[in-house]
Amino acid sequence: MKIVRIILVIVVIVLSGYSLIIQTLELMPYYMFFLGALILVTGLAELQKDRKGFWGYMNIAISLFVFLASIQYLLMN
Repeated sequence: MKIVRIILVIVVIVLSGYSLIIQTLELMPYYMFFLGALILVTGLAELQKDRKGFWGYMNIAISLFVFLASIQYLLMN
């Protein structure tokens, strides 16, 4: 789970950094999708650590919202 999180962090940083340098928003739905995946993995890791508190479930809910927003943006364009 930790390796997946590290890979997702690197992908999000590279895509958002490239988008920032080039000053374009074409890659926004893709790094939003990977950001949602990162938040989902973080929430699942919290739930696996037997911390069944508020933040594990909140991370999963936020990741679903980010997934829906990125998919909606892709379908509109």
